[in-house]
Amino acid sequence: MNLSNHDMNPILFLHGALGTEKQLHPLISELHGAEHVYTLTFEGHGNEDIPNRPFRIENFAENVVRYMDEHSTETANIFGYSMGGYVALYLAKTAPDRVGKIATLGTVLTWSPEKAALETKLLNPNKIEEKVPKFAKVLDNEHPKGWKDVVLKTKDLLEHLGDHPTLSTEDFREIDHPVRIHIGDRDSTADLNETVKVYGLMKHAELSVMPATPHPIQKVNLSKLAGSLDDFFELM
Repeated sequence: MNLSNHDMNPILFLHGALGTEKQLHPLISELHGAEHVYTLTFEGHGNEDIPNRPFRIENFAENVVRYMDEHSTETANIFGYSMGGYVALYLAKTAPDRVGKIATLGTVLTWSPEKAALETKLLNPNKIEEKVPKFAKVLDNEHPKGWKDVVLKTKDLLEHLGDHPTLSTEDFREIDHPVRIHIGDRDSTADLNETVKVYGLMKHAELSVMPATPHPIQKVNLSKLAGSLDDFFELM
């Protein structure tokens, strides 16, 4: 399929850590312009082979560019949930001509060793299997080629981000794309105060704070989020 056959830029939906493109399907079904929306699963996730190289934002961005090239599209709008939003913003920095508008939800925008330690303390496959077997089963269903490897590689990714943030304060200042940042007011992963700070750095950013909303996408009011995306991406 040639994504560039549309009158408007296609929209790529990027999933979060430990997820796959399937976590975005309920949201996409709420959109008015769902026929313009496409998804991909990052390397090592879902049914994709576990790579020899580590999970890195740079590598996931490479996955996106390859997908676009394979589908003959030069420029795409992007929605990214959590980690997917960080990948989208990294693409705005490194491949600005390939990206149009960017919307994010629940994305951690500022990384430090302390933040990484907080986010990785529960990423132990054996403890997940022992203490939350239902979650282990979900992960096994989502990542049949090795969910434990996905967890360990994700932990390594976040620790690396803590020591070597892929995006700096100056990077955010230089992003020239329209960006709409969504965050739940009860999101304990993507800190609201830190999100507001980064929002203030970007030239063309908009901030949408969703009331009574925590981090997990399955607990987000999808009809309200879809309405915001319809508006931002002009799907109405």
